[in-house]
Amino acid sequence: MSTTKTAVYTHGHAAPVLRSHTWRTAANSASYLLSSLKPDMKILDIGCGPGTITVDLATYVPDGHITGLEYAPDVLENARAHAVERNVKNVDFVTGDAHALPFPDDTFDATHAHQLLQHIANPVQALREMRRVTKPGGIVATRETDFSAMTWYPESEGMTEWRELYKRVARGNGGEPDAGRRLHAWARQAGLDPARMTCTAGTWCFHTIEDRAWWGGLWADRTLESNFAPSAMKGGFATIDDLQRVSQAWRDWAADEDAWFAVLNGEILCRV
Repeated sequence: MSTTKTAVYTHGHAAPVLRSHTWRTAANSASYLLSSLKPDMKILDIGCGPGTITVDLATYVPDGHITGLEYAPDVLENARAHAVERNVKNVDFVTGDAHALPFPDDTFDATHAHQLLQHIANPVQALREMRRVTKPGGIVATRETDFSAMTWYPESEGMTEWRELYKRVARGNGGEPDAGRRLHAWARQAGLDPARMTCTAGTWCFHTIEDRAWWGGLWADRTLESNFAPSAMKGGFATIDDLQRVSQAWRDWAADEDAWFAVLNGEILCRV
């Protein structure tokens, strides 16, 4: 993830975070983009993390190439290993900052970011950079969660406490957890043409026994074992007792046979 000024990546790349990131594929996280891809495209995937979406996207452009860019170099070892495991060769990975992309103007046919802009100091500047390195007629595409729009059943004071705490911590780190609803406005501010912009929303939904165990367990662990915990305590947003309470709320939710959780993601696809 890119970071400048006071922005800090709220999650980091601890094991429970990577459990979530490596679940992501082009199909479940970038479906709004897939019909616009052509086999010979050159694509930039910004904030690629462990590279599962990047490598997947590479299979949609077999005669093209995709570059995954990530601010934190260590996680790129996972990305490169994943490409080797999948035997996908038309992909490479580099380090760089989303606010100042290390590429000339008009380099890529498409630039893509998934769950990046919510974590960085200046999402409008990042979108300007995406626009700059995209060829005329190319695509700028991004997808972001909207935490305030997350919903679940049954009602839970602990889960509500978690969401409000998460938003305070994320904003304290310089991010915007309700990025999904702002994407079109940020894109317009970045100089992208609203008349050439398609706005959509995608969802993730978790309700089976397996879904609940995975989703609830990873958020219970992320609350205590990722960068979230020290950020929350250092910023004065929570004590360790608070964090343990909201972590247990996730486990209690996951154990309920009627539990259901939906995540709303805002999406924009802009023609340059």
